[in-house]
Amino acid sequence: MKRDNVVGMVAAGLAGGAIALAGAFFMTDNSKEPSVIVEKKIVEAPENQNAPIKQVILDGSPESSKDFTHASSETVNAVVHITTTYESSYSRDPFYEYFYGPGYGQAKASGSGVILTDDGYIVTNNHVIEGADKIEVALNDQRGFTAKLIGADPATDLALLKIEAKDLPHTKLGNSDDVKVGEWVLAVGNPFNLTSTVTAGIVSAKARSINILQYDPDKEIFPIESFIQTDAAVNPGNSGGALVNAQGELVGINTAIASKTGSYSGYSFAVPVNIMKKVTKDLMEFGQVQRAFIGVNIRGMNQLIADELNVKDVQGVYVTRVIAGGAAEAGGIKEGDIITKIGTVMVNNVPELQEQIGRFRPGDKVSVTLKRSGTEKVMSLTLKNKNGSTDVVESKTDAEVVNVLGGTFKNASSKELKALQLEGGVKVSKLSSGKLRTAGIREGFIITKVDSIKIKDTGELIELLQDKKGGVLIEGIYPNGMKGYYAFGL
Repeated sequence: MKRDNVVGMVAAGLAGGAIALAGAFFMTDNSKEPSVIVEKKIVEAPENQNAPIKQVILDGSPESSKDFTHASSETVNAVVHITTTYESSYSRDPFYEYFYGPGYGQAKASGSGVILTDDGYIVTNNHVIEGADKIEVALNDQRGFTAKLIGADPATDLALLKIEAKDLPHTKLGNSDDVKVGEWVLAVGNPFNLTSTVTAGIVSAKARSINILQYDPDKEIFPIESFIQTDAAVNPGNSGGALVNAQGELVGINTAIASKTGSYSGYSFAVPVNIMKKVTKDLMEFGQVQRAFIGVNIRGMNQLIADELNVKDVQGVYVTRVIAGGAAEAGGIKEGDIITKIGTVMVNNVPELQEQIGRFRPGDKVSVTLKRSGTEKVMSLTLKNKNGSTDVVESKTDAEVVNVLGGTFKNASSKELKALQLEGGVKVSKLSSGKLRTAGIREGFIITKVDSIKIKDTGELIELLQDKKGGVLIEGIYPNGMKGYYAFGL
């Protein structure tokens, strides 16, 4: 379990709060759900909770009775154990290292992952590997590898790793849209470096938002929560493991449990595989997720809103505001509209809308069905990125530089430049494992020079470092006015 990573008391819905997601603010009501502790690490259940399940009727007919051996055999070898090491979290003590060996006292954590391709791409949760200096992967056959972080997406709590191996067993991808409430599913994890552990349960609900992912526009984190809820037994350590259907197809990535004790007590949550497909594809191609935005503030429909609007049903998502210059405004959506479909998929609440838009990139065109004054209309929208354009954010070459540096960057704001009397600069808004953190740079640092060359924006920073070899000197300033000078090698 990674540093007792227990999130505090949260509500499965949060009343009156607005959260930005895929370009839409939304609100949910916490009066309908009990407060729970959400444990973001998931591990195997005690042995007595894992009794084998045999002769389960999958379609209701006696002659179709089956067990889950096929689904298990299709999955267990594709689930891996992940161990992370945090060099900066401890002080080296030569005395203890003399007796116990190098690295004694290092902080370590663990989780699970799922092999996606035979050449070594592995998906896991972002919180499993976030901030790690070293990531190691152990396969179900006990082979071990050091993994490279390809990219991570805090908005969906997913990350993509790569190990150098061939002919690996990997999962078949299912379609999370086809998952039905009441359907049997298996949770497969690889905790504590044991061989894969399998538990079974049913899908309890879909499109669940439990408000565990942090909304932070300063770090460009716009959470997407539309979890598949199951009652399959999972516990801290299985984070990043597989949720598969009875055919052995991957339908989700196990991510969280709701618990008052920190251990499994009946509820677990998985990121739908359709979201995972889009995120991992973006990370493979670009090194970061290309997130599309609608450009509206929204909230889920309820009886109160329906009565205020004098409408008969409470289906859909209510548009409370249209953002100037966004895709919705250009497409003709207006305040007061009720969105009922994205493409051909019904959206009856905010998480369902969030999930559907989260599958698209900037520049993609989508049809939006809505109700306006009792009349159904279909609008065509061209989705945009966070900057209001249809461009992808950066090329893969740029992303590779960013991954090496281990940071999320944004241009310093005009307010920051004025306060610090700067002509330009690039702010380190978030740090992960990489050169910057190892060198001692902290979040909030504004980079003003690289090797004595002034930089004004992120484009100039990437351009200077793209083909750089050898030593690099970074100069800049913190928000409190303290100047900093850092050196590292590339």
